[in-house]
Amino acid sequence: MNISFYDFKNLPNQTQWNIAINEGKVMNERVLDSLKYVLYELSHFTVEIIFNTSNDKVEGLNVFPNQAVYQ
Repeated sequence: MNISFYDFKNLPNQTQWNIAINEGKVMNERVLDSLKYVLYELSHFTVEIIFNTSNDKVEGLNVFPNQAVYQ
């Protein structure tokens, strides 16, 4: 999927989660206590989704404008 950072940011949260999970490439996963942080690559930006493993809910979503923040 090719979507711009700004178009993605303007989507509702649920749509952002669905696109990241279904279309994104998993770059990294990390678990701290009951939180699982998953970093997805989409187009020319990255999306971090924070899952609460104790209740199977999404706790947060962060969108970064490019991959350079992790290099």
